[in-house]
Amino acid sequence: MSYDLMVFEPSAAPRERQEFMAWYRRQAAWSEGHSYDDPAVATSSLQAWFHDMRQHFPAMNGPYRSDADDPHVTDYCIGKSVVYVTFAWSLAEEAYEQMRSLAIKHGVGFFDVSADDGEVFYERGPIGEKN
Repeated sequence: MSYDLMVFEPSAAPRERQEFMAWYRRQAAWSEGHSYDDPAVATSSLQAWFHDMRQHFPAMNGPYRSDADDPHVTDYCIGKSVVYVTFAWSLAEEAYEQMRSLAIKHGVGFFDVSADDGEVFYERGPIGEKN
């Protein structure tokens, strides 16, 4: 089992939790018709986030893959409006902090996929707060 987090393009995602979860499930169907390991398919803000994130958690696959034998090497699944990231549980706290702080830096949303009723954070605050 893995520890999973996701960042997303805020303009593409609904702001109400129920609609957001339905949108998330559609994104996680991985039906966009392209490879999901190349950040070039994503929005410019998600690409910038990815390039910062891979400095801390190198990519397992794709054009920026790392061959290092390191538990920080991470699986990224990259869509047009989302980047879903799978970490080792031993890195959960570090991954959460790094991923969330870079989401804020780059103005993208953040979703704690692995948590029960996981946090959904937009560029201006968690879902449910006035943005």
